[in-house]
Amino acid sequence: MTFGDVSARLKHNREAAEAQTQPANPLDPAESYRIRGKMVGVLLRDARLKVGRSLEDCARKLNVQPEQIEQWELGEDVPSLPQLELLAYFLDVPVSHFWSTTTLQASEQDYSRVQDEYMRLRDRMIGALLRQAREALELSQEDLSAASGLSVELIDHYEFGEVSIPMHELTVLANGVKKNIDYFLESSSHIGELLSMREDWKHFAHLPDDIRQFAANPLNIGFIEIAIMLSQMPTDRLRRVGESVLNITM
Repeated sequence: MTFGDVSARLKHNREAAEAQTQPANPLDPAESYRIRGKMVGVLLRDARLKVGRSLEDCARKLNVQPEQIEQWELGEDVPSLPQLELLAYFLDVPVSHFWSTTTLQASEQDYSRVQDEYMRLRDRMIGALLRQAREALELSQEDLSAASGLSVELIDHYEFGEVSIPMHELTVLANGVKKNIDYFLESSSHIGELLSMREDWKHFAHLPDDIRQFAANPLNIGFIEIAIMLSQMPTDRLRRVGESVLNITM
């Protein structure tokens, strides 16, 4: 084999390797724009149908013809960013929805699935808390049945989270195990935190005006922190603090 043969073989191998690394179908810019336009159209129609708006509604909002909105939804034409901003406002969606990859319908289905899972989990948690409270009082299911008027079989289903407990029955069962409804409330998840904040706000809103205004003033945070520390002190130590304050003022 001559040097020329080796050189020719190396050149052939290099060209073959380069051919393998090149894409079989080079990107077509026109096709890319067409696909992007179709995606915007699908997301626009998705948002419009979600809130029950018509083509005419959207057209009036943007001062265009309904046929123009239809062309956008079909991907035959594409709105500008300012037009999408107005549509986002009108259709009550974030403007980023129009360059996302998930439709509102798909998101709603995911939410429904998560919601179902949450309900099943909470039923099991409430049932476990009911069983725990009952056993702590050394009550049998028969005892709780007699106190609540509910069958033993139904209480067993409730405690294992197999059946959702109607609120009026949960209230009676809670009384039977010496607990209030707060004992069963969710507190560990984002939903629980939000509900807890709403309960706190309800109590805060019912405070006397002067106390509420004092607590809402950021300049008074130091006084509130002192009050919290005093509330956590043992009684004997709190009494000594009080006596010391009296000695200072006398």
